[in-house]
Amino acid sequence: MPGDSGPIGRMMQRAAEAHWTRAAEQAGLAEPAVLQRERGRARRLRRALDHFLHAAEGRLAETAGADPAAGKPPGTDWVWRPEIWRGPLATPGHAAAAPRTSIGGNLTLFHDCALSELTLRQMRTAEADGAPAPYALSLDVFGFDGSYLSFALDLPEAAAQGLRRRHLIRLDLAMRAERPLEVFARLNVRHGPNTEQVVRELPQLAGATMVEFDLAYSRLNERRVERLWLDLIFDRPVMNRIVLEDLVLSRRPRAEL
Repeated sequence: MPGDSGPIGRMMQRAAEAHWTRAAEQAGLAEPAVLQRERGRARRLRRALDHFLHAAEGRLAETAGADPAAGKPPGTDWVWRPEIWRGPLATPGHAAAAPRTSIGGNLTLFHDCALSELTLRQMRTAEADGAPAPYALSLDVFGFDGSYLSFALDLPEAAAQGLRRRHLIRLDLAMRAERPLEVFARLNVRHGPNTEQVVRELPQLAGATMVEFDLAYSRLNERRVERLWLDLIFDRPVMNRIVLEDLVLSRRPRAEL
């Protein structure tokens, strides 16, 4: 890793720490123009540090046994755990979540409540409890005057590369709720001007569950696949606490007959 070994790297790190320590101590007396310049530098540095911390937390979690590829069927050619379940987010929570609220880089909450009584919070899980992922996502729903509540998860480009109708897309989800509720998972595949949709109802069981989306009977144009996203749709979620303890998506070709 650049800059993390040798006397020169250590000296540069100590100099950077000393610079920002002095800048903080002198901020109360600094000229506005100087503060604006230093604030911009600090924000750029913070973004880089946040990015590194998230990547480091995710990598350390994988080496500690939370590898999303563990236990997947032979032939799996793509597997992915979204960042929310891998490492800490810069903004870990949202109170009175807006009708369209982004969480992390690829998850969005959608609802149509006139008065939002929804709270989102990323939380650290306890390794001692055997949690499948290092982080979880909690959704608290109090009053609910809307007609729909869902998460939309954008899949990375790798999910679309080489996608064929003979592929199975697998969703592994660990979830618990205070009250029973119906949850539907819908896989969307954009190919050219069209979108294929495959819907599965999730079993109403606490803990880990798995469903597969079979593309064999779709009208997928394999040459024009552009992007994939997953919708998690919650039916009648009022007065409930839903905790998504883990979410992993993977892909494998169906065995040849």
